[in-house]
Amino acid sequence: MSATQFPVGLESRVKDVIRIIKNRSTQVFTIAICGKGGSGKTTLARAIYNQIHGTFMEKSFIEDITQVSGTRAYPLLEKQLLLDVLKTKMKTPSAEIGRIMIRERLHGKRVLIVLDDVTKFDASLVLEWREWFSGTTVIIITTRDQDLPRILQVGFVFPLKLMDEDESLELLSWHAFGEAKPKEEYNYLAKSVSSHCAGLPLVLEVIGNCLFERTKEEWNSFLLKLENFTLIQIRQKLKISFDGLLNEMEKDLFLDVYCSFVGEGKAYATKILNGCGVDADTGIRALIESKLIKVIKINKLGMHSLLQEMGREIIREISREEFWRESRLQFDEAEYVLKDNSVRTFSWKCLLCFLIFSNFVFLYSFDHRGETLGQCL
Repeated sequence: MSATQFPVGLESRVKDVIRIIKNRSTQVFTIAICGKGGSGKTTLARAIYNQIHGTFMEKSFIEDITQVSGTRAYPLLEKQLLLDVLKTKMKTPSAEIGRIMIRERLHGKRVLIVLDDVTKFDASLVLEWREWFSGTTVIIITTRDQDLPRILQVGFVFPLKLMDEDESLELLSWHAFGEAKPKEEYNYLAKSVSSHCAGLPLVLEVIGNCLFERTKEEWNSFLLKLENFTLIQIRQKLKISFDGLLNEMEKDLFLDVYCSFVGEGKAYATKILNGCGVDADTGIRALIESKLIKVIKINKLGMHSLLQEMGREIIREISREEFWRESRLQFDEAEYVLKDNSVRTFSWKCLLCFLIFSNFVFLYSFDHRGETLGQCL
């Protein structure tokens, strides 16, 4: 599986990391790929994994581990590791027995493990797992946290550099024009837009796809909006692409996925949303093409953490504007959804109840089974 559709500037970075891994000691070796959100850490880790995993006896790539939080986090992550190692689903009587099975299966073996999007909250897990493995095992972590490698005492820190001017323009061009260079009449506009993307592949991909087959007038309008934000206002720039979606259905569907279906199977989400009167097949395909959502391991829906932060901000804005005006309606509709257990009358809004107090907004979404999924906004 390819790490990315357009691997601009990727090959040299992959070679640099693989060279470091080959020169490591015989002990368990941990390397941290550090960089800003949207800088391509996951893509780099995936490309390295794809290139070297064949030289390891066992391997596991666990993406977006921050999606799993709370008291169930460690058992779920260990379950994923066990699944990758055994190549089949297996129920274990307890988490401890699962750990014993992992240790027994991996003892003395050459293992490659990638843990994507690690935070300080996951540090104890990484430290514990590292004790299970023998020499020649390689653990690659990706993280935004510049202090985490020190806490984990990793063997090497690879700071991921942002894309330079030429790389940024090329990646934008691939997504906006389907070729390595912009069309001649769009050259100035493309250079101007790419310069506002802060060298972040995620932003270049999302914005490039938003501008695909757009007129020069639309490019100019998009550029004017970008110029309203500084280089560090990444979520605001991504939101321009959200605002540029072709219709309200796609916007509502993005919020549906953000609220309730990140980490869920694509087929499962499509079935539920289609049953609610939404053309989920078309909408999800459009959102994937726009790079606003993605399909990850085992055909599950995923969303980059920066895009999830954008989704949270959009919900926060809407809640401020509509809570008092629609609060009674939302509570009535939410009650109706729970009773009926299947009908959704006006997209994600009827799945939401907002409780506002102090400076916090708590979003409660109810899935088709009436289970509550709560997120602090």
